Amino acid sequence: MDLNFLNKKKNKVLVVVAHPDDEILGCGGTIAKHIHNGDKVFCIYMADGISARNSITQKMLVERERNLKKVEKLLKFKWIKKFCGAFQDQRLDAENLLNIIKIIEETKKQINPDIIYTHSTSDLNIDHRLVAEATFVAFRPTAGQNYKAILSFEVPSATDYGGNFLNRSFSPNLFVNIKKFWKIKKKALNLYKGEILKFPNSRSLKGIEALNMTRGVQNGIEIAEAFEVVKLILR
Repeated sequence: MDLNFLNKKKNKVLVVVAHPDDEILGCGGTIAKHIHNGDKVFCIYMADGISARNSITQKMLVERERNLKKVEKLLKFKWIKKFCGAFQDQRLDAENLLNIIKIIEETKKQINPDIIYTHSTSDLNIDHRLVAEATFVAFRPTAGQNYKAILSFEVPSATDYGGNFLNRSFSPNLFVNIKKFWKIKKKALNLYKGEILKFPNSRSLKGIEALNMTRGVQNGIEIAEAFEVVKLILR
């Protein structure tokens, strides 16, 4: 399915994630495909993704910021820096959900996206689930909304770890062929130093490729990213 699947106009795409690297893990190939199709892609993250870890140093935070810029340049999307990193890592459950919703709503006003990507509510990671919930609220169905689709993606070591513990599991019903874009996704993953684990972890390069290949062969293609359609509006 062409990502301009509703009409021929170029789309504005918003990717809302809990942490930087989630955008590549979940939909890096799809982002690259959107850019290739002439769409504009914007991304925001709620927390830096590493400040909650033990022995974090200022040098590590600086390197993380440098890598964010490298990934942005490589894939040619745009971080909306005004709204990025507003909250503490792994502390979103200590925030009033309304504060997270407001950040996403402000981004919505600025971008006015056609297509929105975010986390699955089946993820084990609480930050992921809260960002997904906040995104769904921010794009709740009200008069005057112009977006066409909201899609949830899977993140290795978060979605697969969730299983059925949270009373649901990730059940994709939309698949994007990323054969032409796997190499650039892999390159972007390698820019997030320290995030990629050794095989056979699911967040290893082999593990991520195996997941994307599985999603592909489930649909008769070589390699794909998988999504749940949260909402699809034919206007």
